[in-house]
Amino acid sequence: MPEIKLGTPAVNTEEYLQALVDLSQSEEPTVFTMTAKLPTQGRSDIPLGATGNMSVILKAYASGGENALHAHVREDHTFIILQGRATFYGIGNRTLAVLGRYQGILLPKGAYYRFEAGIEEQLVMLRVGAAEMFPDPVAAFARVDLDGNDLDGYAAENKEEPVRYDQEKW
Repeated sequence: MPEIKLGTPAVNTEEYLQALVDLSQSEEPTVFTMTAKLPTQGRSDIPLGATGNMSVILKAYASGGENALHAHVREDHTFIILQGRATFYGIGNRTLAVLGRYQGILLPKGAYYRFEAGIEEQLVMLRVGAAEMFPDPVAAFARVDLDGNDLDGYAAENKEEPVRYDQEKW
């Protein structure tokens, strides 16, 4: 069984998708460890495992971090809080859930949401998604805004900030 060592977190959509495609090429079980540097600004996305139908990503956000309202049109996914708190919002800024450690939310494809990290500590979440990745991984992980326009997860419109780390916190 090959063990996937944590490398540099993805910093743009191309790196993110390439890491998922690379991980999905293995025909052996993937073993991973859930550790991440905790950002003091921005977010960290670390692909841990993937197949043609599933992805597992460790996500770490600086306290207060958030993203823009969007939906994934071809992917059901869930977030499980490992550290911190997150408030999830739907259309019209309606609160869907306020979640803490070991709580989660399942988002069916097409469900619009955004979330904000709590301000007391960094947010660390496990994200598990189910999307048919092939033949087009870009389409499988596509996200759209309320008008149906593509919304790159690493774009300024998604409230992306350059990531900075506290070298002492993992």
